[in-house]
Amino acid sequence: MRRRNVYDTDALRLLDAVAATGSFTAAAARLNYTQSAVSRRIAALEARAGGPLFDRLARGVRLTPAGQALHHHARVVLNRLARAEEELAGIHGGHRGTLRVGAFATANVALVPGALRAFADRFPDVALTPVEGPSGGLLRRMREGELDVAVVSDYPAGLPYDEDVELAELMEEELLVALPRGHRLAGGAGGEVVDLRELREETWIEAPSPGGTTMLAQACARAGFAPRATVRIAEWTGKFGYVAAGLGITLVPALAAPAVPAGLVLRSLGGSAPRRTVSTALPRTPLPAARALVRLLAEAAGQ
Repeated sequence: MRRRNVYDTDALRLLDAVAATGSFTAAAARLNYTQSAVSRRIAALEARAGGPLFDRLARGVRLTPAGQALHHHARVVLNRLARAEEELAGIHGGHRGTLRVGAFATANVALVPGALRAFADRFPDVALTPVEGPSGGLLRRMREGELDVAVVSDYPAGLPYDEDVELAELMEEELLVALPRGHRLAGGAGGEVVDLRELREETWIEAPSPGGTTMLAQACARAGFAPRATVRIAEWTGKFGYVAAGLGITLVPALAAPAVPAGLVLRSLGGSAPRRTVSTALPRTPLPAARALVRLLAEAAGQ
């Protein structure tokens, strides 16, 4: 009798459900199994894997290191199968199904919403699922099959190379400096350029990656100094609040300009201004709907 492959998709879905719920009983309820059936299937998986996949605790279970490794691969497989279903639906029935769209925070101010609005008008049968996160995290999620298209940038410290992701430059934009309205350099015409060297004594608000060199540090180095001090704040709303309170200044991508509150003033740094590249990211075998959205993003970026 042929031995059944215990790494079939049902077994992987069960592994994922137990990992997500932390309980054999809860996973059984989610998948409409009996608790004893879940225990048997997990035991079969563990026999196939060569050791325990879950630590049995007083209340529930948790993944062992081996379980974490297998769960990672299970998520990749399950996400790729879901993508295959969506791709087949698009091939056989036109643009239908779900499109999972990732974007970094400031791309969601105007660029991505405008493109999604145009996409929804043209393809009303495609359900859009937006996901926000840092660019590196979005690329990781795409590699694992959780995203169909993403908008990413090399700010603040570049993008990792990933051979499983197709990157295409969408636009290049200047980083502006945000000053509190009462700042000594905030007056004058809106297009007035600030010399970066005049900001050498300022406190900067940013959230650099540990051990990474940021665009701010590189720009200041070219201007002949190092940033005097930094306050580590990651979210844009927090950065804006700190600047408005006079606790420092920050760099703001031009894409975020429409969201800057009235208490702040944006100024160009002219030739010293850091610039970032905004790109679209697709998996190596993208859905047709993802290609269509990339074209609309390019149109929106051109405007």
